[in-house]
This record gives sequence, C-alpha cells and structure tokens, in this order.
Amino acid sequence: MEERPNFGALTAMIGDLKKAWSGMDDVQRRMLRVTGTAWSDDRTVKAVVGPRGHLLELDIDPRVFRNPNSRALAATIVATVRLAVEDAAEQSREILDGSLAPDLRRMAPGGAQLEKLLHSHDADVRLKGDDDE
Repeated sequence: MEERPNFGALTAMIGDLKKAWSGMDDVQRRMLRVTGTAWSDDRTVKAVVGPRGHLLELDIDPRVFRNPNSRALAATIVATVRLAVEDAAEQSREILDGSLAPDLRRMAPGGAQLEKLLHSHDADVRLKGDDDE
C-alpha cells in the first residue's frame, strides 16, 4: 500500500507560509525599531543598543571617576552592553515568535544555526570560533 501525503497538513503549511510572507514588511519594520536597554548593577552605566546589537547610547555616571579603575569600568560597560543586547534579542525573538508559525521557524534556512546566531552574544561566538581554529 502506497503512503499518501497529508494534503491537509501541506495546505495548512502553505497557508502559514503565505500569512508569514504577507506580513514580512511589518515584521521587518518592527524588528528594525527594536532597542535593548540595560543598567549596570550599581546604576552607574546605562547602555542602549540597536536591533543588531550595535551600541547607540552609553551613559556613564560621573560617580565612577571618584575611584578611578579603568579595568573595572571597562568590565562594567561590557557586561551592561551584553545585557542590553540580550534585551534586544529577546524583543526580536518575541516579534518573530508572534509572526511565524512554530513549524516555519524550525524550517527557516539555517534552522538551528539562525536561532543560535540571533540569540548569541558576539563575544561567545568569537570565543567558540577561536577554539575551532
């Protein structure tokens, strides 16, 4: 007996694909407006990043200069920017999750690699890539 394709599932998938495709302009506009914001634990550093994690704003409270420590300040800035990137990535994930059916997200070109890239910090990707060499 020959197995027949599940045409109902295929029709539903095509419908999901058409719906996702028709809303891509809106999804793109929403994703391009994403900004991630974070404060350091001591509230002396505020970072704002854009949708791709690029630093847009950096505010440093003048109190940090009372006890200057450039290494500590640099570490605080990096950690705060990282939190802002995570915030932007979470907002992007929410937009995509609300815009694409789960089966379409799994079928996206690059599959798991795309999900990993969207939700990984550049420092982690760079460090893992350095280990591969």
